[in-house]
Formats: sequence, C-alpha cells, structure tokens
Amino acid sequence: MMPGLEMKKEWDFGLLYRNHDKKALSLELEEIKRCNLDFSAKWKAKTEYLEDPGTLEQALDEYESIAATIGVSGKPGYYYWLKYQLDQQNTEIKAELSKIDDLGTLIENELEFFTQGISRIPVDKQETFLNFPGLFKYKHLLQRLFDSAKYLLTEPEEKILNLTSKTAQGNWVDMISDFLSREERKVLHESGEEKEANFSQILEGINSINKKVRDSAALALNDIFSKHAPAAEYELNSVLHNKKVSDELRGFTRPDASRHFADDIETEVVDSLIEAVTSRFDISQRFYKLKARLLGVEKLQYHERNVDYGSTNGKYDFDSTAELVSKVFNGLDAEFGSILTDFLIEGKIDVFPKKGKDSGAFCVHMEKELPVFVMLNHTGRLNDVTTLAHEMGHAINFELMKKEQNALNCGTYTCTAEVASTFMEDFVLDEIENGVDDARRLEILMERLNGDVSSIQRQVACYNFEKDLHTIYRSEGFLPLKRIGELFIKHMGAYMGEAVEMSPGAENWWVYWSHIRSYFYVYSYASGVMISKSLKNMVGDDLSFVQKVKKFLSMGTSVSPRESFEELGINIADKGFWMKGLEELDSMVTEAEELARKLGRI
Repeated sequence: MMPGLEMKKEWDFGLLYRNHDKKALSLELEEIKRCNLDFSAKWKAKTEYLEDPGTLEQALDEYESIAATIGVSGKPGYYYWLKYQLDQQNTEIKAELSKIDDLGTLIENELEFFTQGISRIPVDKQETFLNFPGLFKYKHLLQRLFDSAKYLLTEPEEKILNLTSKTAQGNWVDMISDFLSREERKVLHESGEEKEANFSQILEGINSINKKVRDSAALALNDIFSKHAPAAEYELNSVLHNKKVSDELRGFTRPDASRHFADDIETEVVDSLIEAVTSRFDISQRFYKLKARLLGVEKLQYHERNVDYGSTNGKYDFDSTAELVSKVFNGLDAEFGSILTDFLIEGKIDVFPKKGKDSGAFCVHMEKELPVFVMLNHTGRLNDVTTLAHEMGHAINFELMKKEQNALNCGTYTCTAEVASTFMEDFVLDEIENGVDDARRLEILMERLNGDVSSIQRQVACYNFEKDLHTIYRSEGFLPLKRIGELFIKHMGAYMGEAVEMSPGAENWWVYWSHIRSYFYVYSYASGVMISKSLKNMVGDDLSFVQKVKKFLSMGTSVSPRESFEELGINIADKGFWMKGLEELDSMVTEAEELARKLGRI
C-alpha cells in the first residue's frame, strides 16, 4: 500500500450526491430542462447573433455556461449512467436512464436551431466572425460548424434522426450488450474446481496461463456467442442500414468519411495509416508465431491470442499496482502523480470485478464541472497494471483540459484520445522491466508486444472488417450470419497469420465486439500507440519535453488534431511517420526472438 494513503476502491457517489433522493433528482432534471428551454426561448426568436459577432459571443458564452454545468442531463444522468455500469440488470436504473435519454433528445432537438443557424451563416460573412477577438476562444468550433453545413439536413429532418436514433440503433446495441451481461456459466476455476462465473469473469478466463482454465472459458464463450448470434445478425444489419441511410441523406460517399469528418482528420491521413499497417501484418504474424513456439504449441487457438507468456508469479495486487504507477507518474511530472493520488483517495476508481458490472475498463467524463471517473476490473495480471496506467492517462488528459479549456473545447478527438493513455502505459512497462533478468524481460517484452499488436494490427484489421461489412451491405443487402462470420475470420486471420488457428466458434466472436457498432473509431488505437511511442522517444531524449506533452493534452478541441501534433513536431500526413513507427515495432519482435534464442526457449 502507498504509505499513508487510504485508498477507496469503489466509486464514491457522494462526489455527485451526498444523499440519493430520487425525487430530488427528478426535480433537478426538471430544472435542467427549464434552463435549456429558457435558452432556446431567448435565442430562437432572434437573428442578431447570426449577423453580429458581438451578439454571437454573448449567445455562445451562455451556451458554454450551460454545457459546463448541466449539459442535457447533468448530474442525474451521469449518476444513473455510472450506477448502470455497476449493475446492468437493475431494471429501475434502466427505466430512469430511458427517461433521461428521452429528455436529452428533447433538449437536443430544442437546441438544434442554434448550431444549425451558426453553421448556415453565409460564407462571405464567416471571416468576420472568425476574426472577431471576442470569438477567438470559439474559433475552431465556429470553423467546424461552418464546415459541417454541407452535411446538415434541415432542422426538422435532424430532429427526426435524433428522435429515431434510439430505435434505429441504440436499443439494438444495448439489447446485445444486455443479453451478454446476463450470461453465467460453470467454468473451471484456477483452483481446479468448477464454479459459476459471470460474462466478465469468463472473458477474463480466456487469458489464464492455465490451458484447462482458458479452454473451459472459451467453450463457455462459444456457447454464449452461438446462442446470441442470430439476434446479433439482425442487430448488426440494422446498425449497417442505419449508417447507410444517414450517409446517403448527408452526402457522405464513403462509410468511414463521417468518422473522419467528426474527428477533424483528413481521410487521406487515415487511409495512409491503414495502408501502412496492413502492409506490415507480417510483424504481428511473426509475433504470434513466436508466442506459439514459446508456449510449446504449433498453433495458438483463436481464444489464446492474448494469453500471457511466462510464470504465474508476477501477480500484482491493486495496492502494489497503484504504488508502481504512482512512482512512474511522479517521475514524469508531479501533476500527473497528484491527479492519480486524488483519484485513489477520493473514490474515483471502481477497481474490482463484480456480478452485473460491465466488463473491461474505461475513463469517463461528462460536463466540465463534474468529476471524472475510471472503471477497472482488476484481477492482478500484468495487463491490469498497464490498464490502470492507460485509463489514468485518459483521466490526466481530461483533468488538464478542464483546467485550460472552456466547456465547448473540453473534449478529445478520436484520433488524439488514445495518445495520453498509451503514452503512460509504455513508461509503466519500462519501470517494471528495470533490473529484471533476461527471462522476466522476455515475459514483459511479450506483454508489451501483445498490447501493441492488439492496438495497431488488430484494430486496423477490425477497421478493414468494418469497411467490408458496410461496403458489402450497401451492394448486396442483408448480410447473413455465415457471411459476417466469414468476413470476420478473413480479417482476423490476415493479421494473425498461420500461427493462430481460427478454431470452431471463432466466427461468432464479433458478437461482443462493441467497436464495430461505433463506426470506424478503432484506427485511433493504432494512431495513438504510434504517436505516443514517438512522444516517449522524445521524452527519453529530454525529460523537459513532458511540458510540451502536457500542453498538447490540455488543448482539447480548440485546434485540429493535425495542428496539435505539428506543435510537437509530428506530421501525421506523412506516411513515412507511420512506417517508422512500424519499423520500431518490427525491431521489438526481433529483440524478443533474439532473447528467446539466447534463453534457449525456441
């Protein structure tokens, strides 16, 4: 345990409400509604803000104030959403969330006129607004709104899409997630006994170093995915159709173009990244071939792709994990360390798995004036150590933005979101690697490579899978379950190669992959890892460079991603930048191969 530090290991909802009173929360939601509708009533009848920059500054200042404090659902919405992540079978929470979603949609529709009106300010007047000193704090936002005009529908049409989004996509996706979270199976436990396990625990089981345990978990998952695959077939086709309709209405000519526009990144940049990584799938194929040899098998089963290589002695309880990550963060920058300490003692991290809790890990922030929270499912693996570093990287990113940006600039583009998280991970792995012998160094290097390959090659393979899904759906129509499975096997096999067997049942493992329901954002994992490695190398040469990294992390959406990276000396439009990052990954695989030979492991 960190000396003198009393850590809370569950979310402290007192940070939002000291006493949970359902009636009081309902009254607060009514106040949120009133505040937003008052803003709408005040500005909807006016046109001066579309003609005079000074008046627009006043309107945007009021809009920003609402966004900073209450948004469209405020503390009540945040509270119920967080509670749901811990108890996904609670019907009362679901009912409250549903009502809050409806309120949010109503408010969004009421405010649609405001950003729509700004977007449609005539081109010949836009420069006047962009160059008005009082609007400099909103300059990039205004430019983005002006650029969006060509993709906007009429205000009534936008309202219809807002109103139907829940039934067209949201409910479908939530349905599959809910089905999976309800599942429990008897699986083999590390103790050698068969025990009942929930979905999150079963997922964790496939990473066990004990082959019998992971095979038992894989059988259970195959059964679960097979059970829900027919429903997921219709769900995914509905998601694909919804995207097709939206793109056609808005005039996006490629399925991934709307993602690029939303992320403020040029399609050519993303294409360059995807092409570069796809051309180097040989790197991940070599990695899996090495892992198979180290584990003493000719081929890994699909579910074994993430299994740890090495001894079972490297268990990390949460106290020692927090201490290690704290040491690294403080070594980089005192503010990084103080932010982590605050999260640990204030109850902003929910640490351990529990029944009904969402699987995986995340960091979430809502309105600027509300606290940031992190969710983990810590079980003591080395991967759990890097997960804490990863999610706290996001948290640090958010906290730095909150300090420097107004609420309308307090967000991250997808292509910048994963930089802070993977940046922190690498330094933590460096610390773990310090002073260890060659055998342990090989284990850590394989863990590092597993994370990098999963974030770079695997996510690009997923992006390619998504492209095929959308393209084929648009040309052929409904995609049957077998066809979806074939495409999944094709793209997963492409990056893993012959050393990983796409074993029976693997064709259904897309069922739980939430990424493909969020449309093409997975490229950001690959870009984030490679950019963060570049930044890490710069910090390695000069620790004071961390201050530039902090400035980058505090920029939010006040400038474009390309501009923010250029300030760090990175040109993401240069394909050579991505290839250089891949060469570094290639050399890491070579290092692991040489170390394995030196130790006589292959």
